[in-house]
Amino acid sequence: MTDILMPALSPTMEEGTLAKWHVKVGDNVKSGDVIAEIETDKATMEVEAVDEGVVEDILVAEGTEGVKVNTPIARLGGDGDSAPAPAPKAEAAPAPKAEPAPAPAKAEAPKPAPASAAASSPAPAKAADGNRIFASPLARRLAEQKGVDLSAVQGSGPHGRIVKADIDKAQPASPQAASQAKAPAPSAAPAAAAAPREHKTLEQMGIAPGSYDLIPLDGMRKTVARRMTDSFRDVPHFPLTIDIEIDELLAARTKINGLLEKSGVKVSVNDIVMKAAATALMKVPEANASYSPEGIAMHHHADIAMAVAVPGGLITPIIRAAETKGLAQIATEAKDLAERARNKKLKPEEFQGGTFTISNLGMFDVEEFIAVINPPQAAILAVGSIRQLPVVADGAVVVGQRMKLTLSADHRVTDGAEAARFLGAVRRLLENPMRLLLS
Repeated sequence: MTDILMPALSPTMEEGTLAKWHVKVGDNVKSGDVIAEIETDKATMEVEAVDEGVVEDILVAEGTEGVKVNTPIARLGGDGDSAPAPAPKAEAAPAPKAEPAPAPAKAEAPKPAPASAAASSPAPAKAADGNRIFASPLARRLAEQKGVDLSAVQGSGPHGRIVKADIDKAQPASPQAASQAKAPAPSAAPAAAAAPREHKTLEQMGIAPGSYDLIPLDGMRKTVARRMTDSFRDVPHFPLTIDIEIDELLAARTKINGLLEKSGVKVSVNDIVMKAAATALMKVPEANASYSPEGIAMHHHADIAMAVAVPGGLITPIIRAAETKGLAQIATEAKDLAERARNKKLKPEEFQGGTFTISNLGMFDVEEFIAVINPPQAAILAVGSIRQLPVVADGAVVVGQRMKLTLSADHRVTDGAEAARFLGAVRRLLENPMRLLLS
């Protein structure tokens, strides 16, 4: 019998929601068959079987949230249990032919006797060599909790494997065994005792009970909260802000979209900012880096992650090697990634592993903000809204279009001068957009 475990679909995944089963008890599955859909904090992905067999049990129901990675979610039998079978068959086969050599037959005879008295003294569930006890992970865990000696349990599963039902029927070997099974509990006490120090309840902070509605945290919100807390606590952020004029950028965007009108592609200001940032990262590689205890990783390409707001949080799909792509291609990819991000249809490799992030709140009329770095990246660029302001040009006051950019940088990786050089490179590209066509 083979347990199917909750898979880790990304390096940071700790738990997920079992959204849907594509199989039911009794179905035959082959390696590679899609058996379930798992919803993580970022996306919904299909899970394939890695073994062949028959679905004997569904351990976790559809819609179950908070299923920890490596938790058994289903059980396969059939082909999955064929490995232990040859040993019993090899012993049983010689019995009819064994008249010249009765010794093996006698060796077999004592085994049925304990089985008939299983209620008082069960036979141990061991492999043919007498060393290994065959038991499901769930049965082992329950046996430890109840203080049941697995060597004294007769398994009722395939090939004598001990299953949950056998443990339910068994009694602890002794009161001492039961107390020993519960012994690990005190080791968890320090962690439990430490929990109140991490946060206080709302009531403890003066919020009256019943004066609010509590919305439970979903997987995405928990992950965002944990990662941003870790980042703001552990990464030494420093911000730099510049104010750029974008009259030429807006005029160039209008011309570009006119040329692309028949193709259905529409380039946004954010697409142009991503292209400018990617180009600037190649000119100032110190901003396109990651910190690690072993050293500073200098990335070969500008893999630009763009923050996309989705229900319950945000996700950062990535434009890979953005410095090598034109504005039309960036616009097409960005639109597709954003749409699939909102529908939770991204693959892990499409939102993991970026080297730099851009977060744009300009559409919400936010003039300026400081974004939190997304580790292991060393920087994130916050883009504010476009504003019409009076500016001085050639000694005269005219109306100009302005936009603020704020870079949050990791001081372990880069310093103020390098970060300023990066922003200067971005400014030159955005204020003179024809440079983007030549880069």
